Amino acid sequence: MAASLMAGHPVLKELHTDVKRRMDKAVEDFQTHLISLRTGRASVHLLDQVRVDYYGTPTPLNQVAQVSAPEPGMILVQPWDASLVKEIEKALRAPEHGFNPQNDGKMVRVPIPPMTEERRKAVVKQLNQELEDHRTALRNVRRDGNDHLKKLAKDKKISEDEEKRAQEEVQGMLNEEIKRMEEAARKKEADIMQV
Repeated sequence: MAASLMAGHPVLKELHTDVKRRMDKAVEDFQTHLISLRTGRASVHLLDQVRVDYYGTPTPLNQVAQVSAPEPGMILVQPWDASLVKEIEKALRAPEHGFNPQNDGKMVRVPIPPMTEERRKAVVKQLNQELEDHRTALRNVRRDGNDHLKKLAKDKKISEDEEKRAQEEVQGMLNEEIKRMEEAARKKEADIMQV
């Protein structure tokens, strides 16, 4: 991309920084969701979204236990406080997670069964929905940026030409971030569909 008009323009610099930060945050959030999608292999990241009731507070599982994946089909959860075993098991059994944990009183074993073709397709569908949600978030950032540019032009703080070039730059940033997310989604889809 050519030199940034927005980054070099004193009036537009703050807007450029804000738009870039918000777009990067949306992409990071998408990548976080990608990590937690099942691929049929055990990964400690599969449990990133699990919250355990820790003395009345929903707490991320990895903050109350050590989570490891010693083999491709098993995740081990070893709580630092043995009294949490039942709460951890309960959180993992929640319908939104769909795990079938087993506990021996000291640790919880979470078997990760191989995914069926139907389950793989459902996960890919979930992946595509997540991608579309994050594309929409990026488009909302673009809209907010363009609205701000229109206001600056209306208030005569920038010229119409600068507004147009800045809008093109915001569109370029959007296209770049969407491309990054789509590439990550393609790789994840290939990983999910791999038997």
